[in-house]
Amino acid sequence: MARRSLAGGATAGAASRVRFAPTSNNLLVSSWDSGLRLYDADANTLRFKAEPKAELLDCCFQDESAAFACCSDGSVRRYDFGSSSHDTVGLHEDMVACIDYCHITGQIVTSSLDKKLQLWDTKVRNFSPNGTITFDSDVASLSICGTYISAAIARHVYFYDIRNLTGPVKAKFSPMAYQIRCLQASPEWNGYVAGSVDGVVTLNYLDGVTNGNMGYAFRCHPNSRNGKSILVPINCIAIQPRSKKTFVTGDDGGYAIAWDAQSKKKLFELPSYSGSVASMAYNHSGQLLAVATNYCLEADKMVEKHEIFIETVDFKRKTHSVYHTSN
Repeated sequence: MARRSLAGGATAGAASRVRFAPTSNNLLVSSWDSGLRLYDADANTLRFKAEPKAELLDCCFQDESAAFACCSDGSVRRYDFGSSSHDTVGLHEDMVACIDYCHITGQIVTSSLDKKLQLWDTKVRNFSPNGTITFDSDVASLSICGTYISAAIARHVYFYDIRNLTGPVKAKFSPMAYQIRCLQASPEWNGYVAGSVDGVVTLNYLDGVTNGNMGYAFRCHPNSRNGKSILVPINCIAIQPRSKKTFVTGDDGGYAIAWDAQSKKKLFELPSYSGSVASMAYNHSGQLLAVATNYCLEADKMVEKHEIFIETVDFKRKTHSVYHTSN
């Protein structure tokens, strides 16, 4: 495994999301300093930069030539890399926290602090949503796989068919004691991996059982100090695209850890980062892992360290330490 820092990847404000392009090693980065940046991770160069007035809380690719970002002013924006132009796709009543794009239907899915999940048709772009779901609480995280939306709300995960929003296909109540912070769905797994604010990760399947396996939960840091468990929030999860059994968790303590979902074992732990791991993303081949790390505290003083790292990951190097699981 090799690590390198992305040249110019440091941002004035904390990074909110990193995403690799669908077919290339171009990396999209949104951040709280109002910046949207596109890097060529191979050449280690900055290809595109936009600085709207509002902070950017999330971003996603439409394709290799365009991307979307959601903003603190409630707007959902589209950016064209070739022309450096941008326009507003739609507006929420409050800041937009999550965004994803369905390549099958050509729709954007967003969630906001107005407790709404909304769909926007990119083919029409009439500045009004073509589908809305209102919840009792905020959507903490969402993920699209195929035509299904997975939405994390408190300790629940709801599945919706993007073609029919009259009701959830299924609602899964996680075994977590605290609310879910991040969620990543996988069409290959027919399910999702979610991480909570107290360091617990759960893997569940849409049909309840897949390949004879039921869902399970475990704590990423089962060790204890003075008889007490270490509660480290899980900030992000990345599923390896070329493997049906591998995912990585990133947490507030600066750890990125790879797990084998099938054998229920810890594969390896990347060298720790100086700041919390805010976001991670695999490239299309699964050979590169982008990691965004944010601020840390040193000697009771806030030290700003917002950086983007590119990890070259070799999954042939595996350890055999078993992590704790429960049904």
